[in-house]
Amino acid sequence: MQYYYGDKMPLRILDEAEFWKQQEAEHTVVIRELVPDLEPQFTDALQNWEQAFSQTQALVVRYVETLVRSGNLLQPAFYQRMLGLIQHCLQQSQQFIQFLNQLAEQSEPIRRSPVVIVVLNHIRRESEYFIGIAQTILYQSPAHPLVYC
Repeated sequence: MQYYYGDKMPLRILDEAEFWKQQEAEHTVVIRELVPDLEPQFTDALQNWEQAFSQTQALVVRYVETLVRSGNLLQPAFYQRMLGLIQHCLQQSQQFIQFLNQLAEQSEPIRRSPVVIVVLNHIRRESEYFIGIAQTILYQSPAHPLVYC
């Protein structure tokens, strides 16, 4: 993500979150399709993850719509809620990575398939990439705020 978006930066942040939550939801489907003999508890967990990612993505879309309707002028309270949403997105991705690690360790069909392990590692790296973006946004120096209200 480039950091020269100026007053469009909050919209860009939300755009990134929306994209990565959609990716993570799709990744749950990829895993289920790649491992048709996956243990039922992991299949159920992946379906729950898909639903959680889709709900988060829908919330991000609502924030985008609010921001666009406001003319990209952020009130401090909305800005804080937006940062809280980005924090939630980051934590959700961290928890998903923990789940992927659990899958790699505990699922016999996954452990038997080197191809699936490669795919899991790729999915993990993509979630880690989003975490890096979210951390950059959340831990930006207060002397350099993203927007001026």
